[in-house]
Amino acid sequence: MKRELDIVIISDVHLGTYGCHARELLAYLKSIKTETLILNGDFIDIWQFRKSYFPREHMQVVQHILRMAAKGTKVYYITGNHDDALRRYSDFSSGNIHLRDKLVLQLKDKRYWIFHGDIFDASIQYSPWIAKLGGKGYDYLIILNRLINKIRVLLGMSKMSFAKKVKASVKEAIKVIGDFEKTAIDLAASQSYDYVVCGHIHQPQMKSVHVGEHKVIYMNSGDWVENLTALEYNWGSWSIYEYDESHYPAEGLAKAKKDPNRNKALDEEFLPEKKLSFDAFMRSND
Repeated sequence: MKRELDIVIISDVHLGTYGCHARELLAYLKSIKTETLILNGDFIDIWQFRKSYFPREHMQVVQHILRMAAKGTKVYYITGNHDDALRRYSDFSSGNIHLRDKLVLQLKDKRYWIFHGDIFDASIQYSPWIAKLGGKGYDYLIILNRLINKIRVLLGMSKMSFAKKVKASVKEAIKVIGDFEKTAIDLAASQSYDYVVCGHIHQPQMKSVHVGEHKVIYMNSGDWVENLTALEYNWGSWSIYEYDESHYPAEGLAKAKKDPNRNKALDEEFLPEKKLSFDAFMRSND
């Protein structure tokens, strides 16, 4: 028995890197049946792609998603900064697979603005080589983290995330996350969107914010490097799914931890658009 869902949104999988939890993602994908799957950026890490490292589990994730599309799931691949090379092919569609830079989704009477979020990142816009260097450093941190976690498990200790501790302890990192969310919410409100859905900062979130008289729901699908999370929509409500290995017995059944913040919606209509730069990105919403 698979859990049947209307929409699933995942982001920042980073296939092709040591930090990617492809095995866990594959287990999750095998446990669900969804009408629409949205890959919200950085699905394949083209920045750090190397022929010498693309494990079998990573290829199995790609193959399984292709099988999902063949069986009727609509798959939307939204480009991010780590797979920005694909942006030259945006608006490409083949069967149930669609490559886009962003999506505008209508659920009942609510408008959703779905995009990766790197458009807000000044380091990517103005110093891409620094951003790429930082990406490599992050990948090495994840490798070191995994080695230490293996030792901790052998010693009977719980696993820990260095990246999470660094982000939680550094005020500037916290400020960056807060600024990112505020920018996304303010721009969504200015464009009269009811929901804005991002990835990029690897921080799963669902919260409601009033900008003047307009209410915006901000959602972030997190990642499959540190948090192993997804956004799920079913029966008119959204929830954050958190992967827990103990919930996956041999037959691959899954249980999801639901976020208490739930929002009603219904029906769907995709209106894909294209962006090339920040100005063009904003103009294309008019």
